[in-house]
Amino acid sequence: MKKHDFSRVIAGTMTWGNWGKQFSKKEMINLMCFCVKSGITTFDHADIYGGYTTEAEFGNAFLESGIKRSDIQLISKCGIQYLSENRSNKVKHYNYSKDYIIWSVEESLKNLKTDYLDLLLLHRPSPLMSPEIISEAILTLKQQGKIKDFGVSNFTSSQMELISTKTEISVNQIEFSLTQYIAMHDGTLDQMMINNITPMAWSPLGLVFKEDTEQTRRIQRLLDELMDKYNATKDQLLLSWVLKHPSNIHPVIGTTNKKRITNAVASININLELEDWFLMLTACQGHKVP
Repeated sequence: MKKHDFSRVIAGTMTWGNWGKQFSKKEMINLMCFCVKSGITTFDHADIYGGYTTEAEFGNAFLESGIKRSDIQLISKCGIQYLSENRSNKVKHYNYSKDYIIWSVEESLKNLKTDYLDLLLLHRPSPLMSPEIISEAILTLKQQGKIKDFGVSNFTSSQMELISTKTEISVNQIEFSLTQYIAMHDGTLDQMMINNITPMAWSPLGLVFKEDTEQTRRIQRLLDELMDKYNATKDQLLLSWVLKHPSNIHPVIGTTNKKRITNAVASININLELEDWFLMLTACQGHKVP
């Protein structure tokens, strides 16, 4: 697999199990097959999803899905020690010791029924993380063929720079959407473009369908106007806004609705006009750009 060879739209699995839909094995097989047929071949996991249970449920389904391992890409994250009946933690914390990172990856491989991860991400930055120790763990995992690529999630520019002093970072998965665009202004996306780091965006639809506020009503009114022009749904327009950024952002979509999955893939082909992109930003901000 070529480096960064992930589908442009990525399926987030956080709500597939106990933290959401609680899909049966049959339902999981059906959904992963639908994603692959639709052109979504990359599946985003984290060890903590479902209280450390979703990876294993996905893995059991994958084993019976008939999908070839070489036809998909599996991402997982480690580092958050979550309060769960499946762990004996006293407090939610982060662990980036060499032994823990390696152990976490081996657990994910066992649960996902695979020999390797296409991408391992450190889930959230820890104030106690050591770039040297992380580097040792990543080097070991790469040499053993257990991970193909390495990145981070929710890291700031300086935190990426810190880890990059010892280990190459290929991805940073951040929150990014029309209603959460700080990464455009705080240097995060700039630094990723400078260093050829691929951005992945969780919650790419933002708050537009989650909250009823003056801001989201402004956005909804504009989307109503733009739908006919682009022959597109509102969720497609929101994704196309994210996709237009020159840093080549890969949205991680959390939906399990097949129609919305189809819409998401089709949004790749929508090319927002320059002024429409800024109209959407202005609607979000409530004022013109400086």
